[in-house]
Amino acid sequence: MELQAQLENMRHYFESSTTKDYFFRRQQLKKLKASILKYEDELYTALYQDLKKSKEETWVTETGMVLAELNVAIQKLGSWMLPQRVATNFLNFPSSSRIVAEPLGVVLIIGPWNYPFQLLINPLIGAIAAGNCVVLKPSEFAPATDAVMKKIIEEIFPSQYILYVQGEGQAVIPSMMNNFTFDHVFYTGSTSVGKIIYKMAAEKLTPVTLELGGKSPCVVEADANIKVAARRIAMTKFSNCGQMCVAPDYILVHQSVKDKLVEELKGCIQKFFSDKPEENYNYGKMINEKQFDRVSEYLSEGKITYGGRTKKEKLFIEPTILEHVSLDASVMKDEIFGPILPILSFSTMNEALAIINKHPNPLSFYIYTAKYATAIKWIKAVPSGGACINNSSWHLTNHHLPFGGRGFSGTGSYHGKFSFDTFSHKKAVMKTPTWFDPAMKYPPLQGRLKLLKRIIR
Repeated sequence: MELQAQLENMRHYFESSTTKDYFFRRQQLKKLKASILKYEDELYTALYQDLKKSKEETWVTETGMVLAELNVAIQKLGSWMLPQRVATNFLNFPSSSRIVAEPLGVVLIIGPWNYPFQLLINPLIGAIAAGNCVVLKPSEFAPATDAVMKKIIEEIFPSQYILYVQGEGQAVIPSMMNNFTFDHVFYTGSTSVGKIIYKMAAEKLTPVTLELGGKSPCVVEADANIKVAARRIAMTKFSNCGQMCVAPDYILVHQSVKDKLVEELKGCIQKFFSDKPEENYNYGKMINEKQFDRVSEYLSEGKITYGGRTKKEKLFIEPTILEHVSLDASVMKDEIFGPILPILSFSTMNEALAIINKHPNPLSFYIYTAKYATAIKWIKAVPSGGACINNSSWHLTNHHLPFGGRGFSGTGSYHGKFSFDTFSHKKAVMKTPTWFDPAMKYPPLQGRLKLLKRIIR
């Protein structure tokens, strides 16, 4: 069946109201969980092949995270679906009011290559829970994981309900979006492509969720616990070979503790990944030659304090610390998305903020300090999608928190119930009895202004 016909078939299936039933939704979530567990070992193999992820890293950042989201959705679905009772104003007495979450319809989810399983399937959980039909477009740049996900989805879901669409994104996505009206588009990826998706969606007034990226700054104050800060920064910065949207993109460290931080970071990198990371179980690789070439070019834009080795045949770039970097260099303008960590020093908060404000509204912001008051001052001064105090990146693993960006780092959020809300329309419903129907509400209204002012205020 041609793609256009499949999409129309999905519309008809949604209109049958099959997907709106609580028991149907819950059953689909349970089927998805069972299918993921069935193919767990194949996912380990695929993600190692695509990105050289260890089983442990895969569990924490991909499969385990998805299964945790599924467990929450299965457990909480009933309460999420319940109408929310709200107050009614005096003007509408004695009416009752509620907010009803209803599914949007046929939605499109577009996944990236850096976390190809988690960032495609986590939004799917919310879309299923909310009662939608879903088109899934995985990244073609993680082919091994793509192949396993196709089996996971197509083995349990009919195509009129969940449609798995493979192919080159720049051809397939415009073909779908220009010829079919989706009820929502959820995209995770680069800001440049996000703008294209947003423009296509705007042509049909299709609402979007854009999970993008940007330069997430990490500030280390003079009073920070440097040993702990170094561990937490190094672990998340170099996870997945730096190919993480919420990885610390660069460090702004108070000049009084810069040298100490650099030395601690060197020690952490050595301890985590050894002196031969290309052979280390815990260290990944770049996704492809295009990304390898792009990131490798940044190595010449500062003084390499640690690392810097590359092996193109292995798509390997060593964890690298870069100092003496110009603010005009590409590495300080682009989202790095690789294992290169520029370190800059500052003496005053205003000096650091001037650097951060060159790339406003980052996806994440990290502040390390011993004083809570100082942390809050920084949090208030730096608008961002999310933030951590004395931590980096781990906020995205907490399903009780919304995850998303603002401005150039994205729009909308998800995770846990926030995913359900993203793929639901909140319908306002007011019920008014007929036994009370005061004449003062009806024309003629002349002479009632004083009364109306007392009622509506």
